[in-house]
Amino acid sequence: MVKDKQPEKKKKSKSKKNISSGIVSVKATFNNTVITIADKEGNTLVQGGPSRLGFKGSKKSTAFAATKAAKEAALEANKKYGLKEVKAYIQGAGAGRNAAIKGIDSAGIRVTTLVDKTGIPHNGCTPRKRPRK
Repeated sequence: MVKDKQPEKKKKSKSKKNISSGIVSVKATFNNTVITIADKEGNTLVQGGPSRLGFKGSKKSTAFAATKAAKEAALEANKKYGLKEVKAYIQGAGAGRNAAIKGIDSAGIRVTTLVDKTGIPHNGCTPRKRPRK
């Protein structure tokens, strides 16, 4: 008996993409800081946050945690994709706003542009009624 040869499956080679520039989005809330590193088209490369490093509860909202999380994400993006420079978009009013940018810079990635995209209320919600005396 002759066995039929099964077609060999082609393996995708994990090639190292070389992306020299990208986009960093930092969302800094009062409870957390989320860092997303993407390429120029907006495809996410790396995501990071303080909870990935073991910060829990109120420690996630600190500037130190944001610095560590951003540095870790930037080092991963540099190692995997060879990222050299980024445009940074910051959103929110949390403590990790400037600290995350400082962490990215300390990881060896050059920040070329810094844009604040925090929403500004244009006379939004009606305030609650004053209590009676």
